[in-house]
Amino acid sequence: MRLLKSQIEQKTGSGFATLLPEEPEDMWHAYNLIQENDRIRAKAVRRVAKESGAGSVSSQRITLDLTIAVTSTDFDIASGQMHVAGRVASENEHVKMGQHHTLDLELNRKFTLEKGDGWDSVALEMLKEACETERRAELWAVVLGEGTANICMITEHQTILRQKIEVAVPRKRKGGVDGHSKGMDRFFSTTLSTLLRHMDLAGSTAQQAKTLPLLLAGPGFIAQAFLTYIRGEATRTTNKPLLAMIPSIVVAHASSAHMHSLDEILSSPAITTKLSDTKYARETALMDKFLTLMRHDDGRAWYGPREVERAVDKGAVGRGGGVLMINNALFRAQNVAERRRWVTLVDRVREVEGGEVRVLSSLHESGKRLEGLGNVAAILTYPLEDLDEEEDGVDGVDGEGDEMII
Repeated sequence: MRLLKSQIEQKTGSGFATLLPEEPEDMWHAYNLIQENDRIRAKAVRRVAKESGAGSVSSQRITLDLTIAVTSTDFDIASGQMHVAGRVASENEHVKMGQHHTLDLELNRKFTLEKGDGWDSVALEMLKEACETERRAELWAVVLGEGTANICMITEHQTILRQKIEVAVPRKRKGGVDGHSKGMDRFFSTTLSTLLRHMDLAGSTAQQAKTLPLLLAGPGFIAQAFLTYIRGEATRTTNKPLLAMIPSIVVAHASSAHMHSLDEILSSPAITTKLSDTKYARETALMDKFLTLMRHDDGRAWYGPREVERAVDKGAVGRGGGVLMINNALFRAQNVAERRRWVTLVDRVREVEGGEVRVLSSLHESGKRLEGLGNVAAILTYPLEDLDEEEDGVDGVDGEGDEMII
């Protein structure tokens, strides 16, 4: 995401940012940034009716700059398309104030965002993260079976299926093994050429190719067979970027050739160790550490809104190993008070207690695991007991917008 212009007052949170999404990952950032009651300005196509002096009415489609107050957003992860609905919030000669309109946000089309409740610390962190142009894919993965392959790009925030490949491969038969072998060679050739096109190795330096891991996974020995094919092709064609990439290829076993196998593969300790430099793997390892502490039941791992807030109140999520894990889905709450509740908690841990905060993506395996724990969890600097017990009946019901007690 490119930041074209920004005028944000740090103390009050007022102001705007003009952004240009340049790749599919940027649409995910836009989805997280844009919330209900925000104002967004972008190019729009609108049908306008005109009445002539003779009384006849004609209509035409025109392109105009339109500002709307956001009422809802819709994001299609597969296509990367985002639709923002709202009411017209600024004077326009063609459209009346208050009329409904939907803006379609697309790649390489700029938009200007003004936060309805101001730019809080979490929104500013999201904006900074979105504009870190050096960050791209963290990991490429190919999950394959005989004749089927799913090419995926794993970023800090989501797993994107870039292409699915299906090639007919004859079955192995007595006396007809050659047909199967030729079919597999054709399948591997198609998969490799498609993968290289998406990875754009030709446009990358050899150093970039070395540092970007590639995961090959599938049932049986097919992933290893594909790696052998890649090595052979790299040597035969003397493709330097491909040769440089080979040391960073990791082979893993998967129960099936479907995308959902990635969650199982990437949570494996053997794989997370090999991919330890990726943010995804670090967060998976953090969740594993949290669950291990939970099993030990020594009072250092707590989950759930009420329990974690109590731990923060007692200063137990601070310097010396305290970690707050929170799902980014909580910052998309439609209730303003609910959003502020979690922003306040993050600020307290970071700025007052000096602890670490990890905002996990709801589209990654680690974020999905955290969702099952109430979307918020914490590793404490020292053990605490009985955080899950009622305190004189002052707490409300978890998950129902209860007030945080500070």
